[in-house]
Amino acid sequence: MNIMDFNVKKLAADAGTFLSRAVQFTEEKLGQAEKTELDAHLENLLSKAECTKIWTEKIMKQTEVLLQPNPNARIEEFVYEKLDRKAPSRINNPELLGQYMIDAGTEFGPGTAYGNALIKCGETQKRIGTADRELIQTSALNFLTPLRNFIEGDYKTIAKERKLLQNKRLDLDAAKTRLKKAKAAETRASQLNSARLEGDNNMVNFSYMLNFLHVKWLKIWAEEVTKSEQELRITQSEFDRQAEITRLLLEGISSTHAHHLRCLNDFVEAQMTYYAQCYQYMLDLQKQLGSFPSNYCNNNQTSVAPVPSASSNVIGSSALTSTSGLVIASPTNLIDLKECSGSRKARVLYDYDAANSSELSLLADEVITVFSVVGMDSDWLMGERGNQKGRVPITYLELLN
Repeated sequence: MNIMDFNVKKLAADAGTFLSRAVQFTEEKLGQAEKTELDAHLENLLSKAECTKIWTEKIMKQTEVLLQPNPNARIEEFVYEKLDRKAPSRINNPELLGQYMIDAGTEFGPGTAYGNALIKCGETQKRIGTADRELIQTSALNFLTPLRNFIEGDYKTIAKERKLLQNKRLDLDAAKTRLKKAKAAETRASQLNSARLEGDNNMVNFSYMLNFLHVKWLKIWAEEVTKSEQELRITQSEFDRQAEITRLLLEGISSTHAHHLRCLNDFVEAQMTYYAQCYQYMLDLQKQLGSFPSNYCNNNQTSVAPVPSASSNVIGSSALTSTSGLVIASPTNLIDLKECSGSRKARVLYDYDAANSSELSLLADEVITVFSVVGMDSDWLMGERGNQKGRVPITYLELLN
């Protein structure tokens, strides 16, 4: 029963405080009550904290969009984060593109120039996807997490203390208003009592009654003034203490800026590493693609072989003799070889995967024996390596003396 009485009294006191604050706030908005202004330094700190919060939220959200453009994926990650569960790993766009390229290259034939190029591009895209995944993980850990901790942690504490300071200010101003009204009422009561005593000389009994009541009235207002002054001292003390607590928290914003600066440097370094990796990957890919024959055509066989052009410097230009004794085959050499019945040694320029059992798979830089077979397509020769034999594309070969 005592506990219930205590809860009822506390509820009534809280309701009274809330009503008093609401009245004070409304009168301030209507210009009917005075408002205690915060000092300029505290106002500047509050403004700085609010500005920091707004821009931190904008930077954090846009960074999330940059790292994960898919809004559905961001929502999924948000839900898993709130459930305190790890989001399932999903393939990113470069990795998906790379897989499509590899599948297409495998379908077209790794031995064909286009299929081989697709596979190499796909592998590079997959490496870029891995670098992209590392960028997201590093940025989330070193940049987004500190920003989110500030918004959801430090700033929430600041906002809570700021709201408490606002309530303490309303209590202080309400106490000032009550004291002001009590003093004004006490003055009016004193004036009214003096006027009554001078005007009741002919009515002694009635005057005595009025005097008694007025004295009681004065005592009541005197007690009200004393009570209001005591309440004002308490509310002023609480307001000053809360203002100091809020000031100490807000002064920590400078440290927050310094911490976010370090996090920003980490983010820039992660981006620099990512773009450097991507540049190196694409540079390597460009070199690999640049080493392929420039022109290709399809024949009616099951495989596709490159056809030399007039400007080719591998097989398709005039014969070039190097200091090592290698001779790059020219059209004349190839025609002579196809017309004669002899065999020649040839070095393989590029890897080649046989498309079927009639072809011979090749490894770059290996030396094989090649010869012509009557009736074979002009773009192909018969290759021999030990006991293995099969058709090979002539544009993948370099005839030796």
